[in-house]
Amino acid sequence: MFGWRARIGVLVPPGNPTVEPELYRMAPDGVSLHFARMQAPPAEGPAGGAAGMEERTRAYREGLDGPAQALGQVRPAVVVLAHTASSYALGVGQEQPLVDRLAKLGGAPALLAAHAVRDALQHLGVSRLALGTPYPESISRQGRAYWEASGFRIVGYHRLADVVDIYAESEERAYQLGRLADAPDAQAVLLSGTGLPTVAVLETLERDLGKPVISSNQACLWRALRLAGVRATVPGFGRLLREA
Repeated sequence: MFGWRARIGVLVPPGNPTVEPELYRMAPDGVSLHFARMQAPPAEGPAGGAAGMEERTRAYREGLDGPAQALGQVRPAVVVLAHTASSYALGVGQEQPLVDRLAKLGGAPALLAAHAVRDALQHLGVSRLALGTPYPESISRQGRAYWEASGFRIVGYHRLADVVDIYAESEERAYQLGRLADAPDAQAVLLSGTGLPTVAVLETLERDLGKPVISSNQACLWRALRLAGVRATVPGFGRLLREA
């Protein structure tokens, strides 16, 4: 039987090609992953482009009912909303109605990507954070404000330049983003965004920077496993999963 340890349900933005392969790559034996794509009107240009990104983010939240209910049919142990910017748009302290709604629709405990990242940073004892984002300026500002309101001091920051489509970005660019965002007194580096391909470079970045590097997809899997009662160590994708 697939998912004999746990089944994890994941809601993904319709144009995001990154979440599934990254989670499949990291998932331990006995854990199955099940996906549903959120609903949104067609993008104005590339699916991961800056134009209309805030409107798409709102549409994802408003159109959760069908995809989340369908995902609930596989009886997941946890349902993950794999879209970090949804929390950035709502703001700290305004997300609980979304969590409650998602849990009711999916029939399982619900996890937001930003909450997974927050829990991972707290688990690692991080208070001084370097933040790297691939978003347009407006959403990057929301992200920085979100982490500051969550109690982290942003001591390093960089926004990836010249992003035409987040979903067309490369692991090499994610690596460079981590290097540029880092600061000497940062205790960890966060690469925000589930659409940015990151997991293949986490180990390399950690070795080169000498500190933990967290990404949205890595944190989502780590926290989902814990909520599902699976305490597996997964080497090759950063300290967070290696020392789980």
